Amino acid sequence: MATSTHADTFSSPSMVRSACRTGRHTGHTAAMAPGYAQANLVVLPQELAYDFLVFCHRNPKPCPLLDVTDIGRAEPVQTAPGADLRTDLPGYRVYRNGELADERTDITELWDHSMAGFLLGCSFTFEQALLDAGIPMRHHDAGSVVSMYRTSIPCTPAGRFHGEMVVSLRMIPADRVIRSVEVTARYPEVHGAPIHIGDPAAIGISDLGQPDYGDPPISEPGDVPVFWACGVTPQAIAMQSRPELMITHAPGSMFVTDVPINQLSSR
Repeated sequence: MATSTHADTFSSPSMVRSACRTGRHTGHTAAMAPGYAQANLVVLPQELAYDFLVFCHRNPKPCPLLDVTDIGRAEPVQTAPGADLRTDLPGYRVYRNGELADERTDITELWDHSMAGFLLGCSFTFEQALLDAGIPMRHHDAGSVVSMYRTSIPCTPAGRFHGEMVVSLRMIPADRVIRSVEVTARYPEVHGAPIHIGDPAAIGISDLGQPDYGDPPISEPGDVPVFWACGVTPQAIAMQSRPELMITHAPGSMFVTDVPINQLSSR
């Protein structure tokens, strides 16, 4: 299938979703549909949905809930009425008993009457606000996927779900770090302020050049590593909690909602 690499090709949420549905876009969604919130996806059968809902409430930094579908329905009526979570993302991952079993661009045949979909806030959402504040997003310039890492930071367990947090990294010029904290703190529904600044070893990351998800980071002299809680955390949780079935977005391949970013700002 063809993969679009130009963010300006799809300037509205509906255009992005339509391109995903028809297979015209199967890549990452960074910088697409500027001005609208993007979301991480988790799909679970009904018997695990309550435990995961509690897990999200106990871990709002990595798992800030934006929407939850009715059991058996794939339409996220609160964030994108008329959309279809089975087809409207560029890529999906299928985990079975904690193992990555498949990657695909359509999960229609896996969705049944027992499924519930969860949309979690994504840090792609606040990147435009960082750019507007004069803070470079180096992965945008390179056309790459933001770097993501498993950490030693424990999440608060809930039912079947337990494990450590995943973080996303952005290399920020030292004189813009404080401003990056101020800007992202305004968006608690999409991870909010960073959870760590500086030494990656302090949160269990041994090599920034080897991310667990996404592409290696790009930095310039004087840059400082700044880490935000990441909605890929459920994928790491799946590997440790080993649910019989969990479907997620592919890292960097988000669901683009109809929610304007300014609606998520706390001020």
